Amino acid sequence: MSRVGKHPVEIPAGVEVALADQAITVKGQRGQLSAALPPEVDVTVEDRNVWVRPRDDSKRARAMWGTSRSIVNNMVVGVSEGFVINLEINGVGYRAASDGKTLTLQLGYSHDVVYPIPEGIEIKCERPTLIRVSGADRQRVGQVAAEIRAYRRPEPYKGKGIKYANEWIRRKEGKKK
Repeated sequence: MSRVGKHPVEIPAGVEVALADQAITVKGQRGQLSAALPPEVDVTVEDRNVWVRPRDDSKRARAMWGTSRSIVNNMVVGVSEGFVINLEINGVGYRAASDGKTLTLQLGYSHDVVYPIPEGIEIKCERPTLIRVSGADRQRVGQVAAEIRAYRRPEPYKGKGIKYANEWIRRKEGKKK
């Protein structure tokens, strides 16, 4: 039995959930998200709760049970509250600036790195060394943050680069004489 799947997804006020065959659409104040769910699970809406149940007792149905419930929960939380990932920039002369459509990064290369901000994602630079990535779709927010981090990953000797705000960089000792 799935420890995640057996709990219902509560629908907060202001969020609408619509089911059509194996497709689910969630609308809220932060936008609209939709997903196709696997055929091994049944999804029902009862009393402001979304229930996800397996159709049979096969291994794949049990695997998709908890996964599908998590996908539905992330959609409901995304359209009601949204998701945020903070990135920190460490290094002399390293900085970021956003103008709404593009993110400009100065990361020690001979040129500035220009990252076009995708639709549905909001990027703010509260300080030149702090980037805030937010949006309703958890997967896209995480993907955008990973792409920005990939431009200059943190190195282990001085810790220079772009890192997640909650990431701990394992430091190495330098050369000895």
